[in-house]
Amino acid sequence: MTLTSLLLVALFSPIEAAATVYNWSRYDLSFETPEDGFVVFNSNTRFEIQWQDMVMTVQLYSKDKGDEKKLLTENLQRKALGYSMYDLHDGKIKVKGFKKTYSIDGTMPDGSRAIIADLVSKHQNLIIEITVNYLYGNREIVEDMIKSFAENKKQQPNHERKRQKVQTKQKADQERKKSQQQEQQQPPARKEKLYDA
Repeated sequence: MTLTSLLLVALFSPIEAAATVYNWSRYDLSFETPEDGFVVFNSNTRFEIQWQDMVMTVQLYSKDKGDEKKLLTENLQRKALGYSMYDLHDGKIKVKGFKKTYSIDGTMPDGSRAIIADLVSKHQNLIIEITVNYLYGNREIVEDMIKSFAENKKQQPNHERKRQKVQTKQKADQERKKSQQQEQQQPPARKEKLYDA
């Protein structure tokens, strides 16, 4: 193989970019994004991150009762029209571990692409809405980000931290270790027996 053909193979073979894992411990959610994103907004129900060619917003909602499919698909249509999106298509993205995934994609007025996806939780009264605005060549990365969302159904969500924000997995692990060390340093609680009267 010549040097020129090796360079062409290197240029056109897909390179896996390093990812940052985020953990939203209050809701027991995790997801991955490409590295080097800049967190623009981070609260207990909303998270927004941007790159040079892409912006992702994650918004959490409580599930409404009633016809879930009709309600969510109408909501997605309204949101897309609110952004003045055109060339709308129902999305085909499926995310494992969630009850249902509804999505819509289209073109923004500036010519960029956008996708809005609603993930319906199996384990909580929760809908995770993901909106990504991206340049045309990033479709595969966008789908990978949406498909990376996961709920850890084996653990109970941490509802004690009322103001829990999204954090990196590394930061969550550090906090978990710190709290375990604090628990180990405390003397064991005295066990008292309860007697029937």
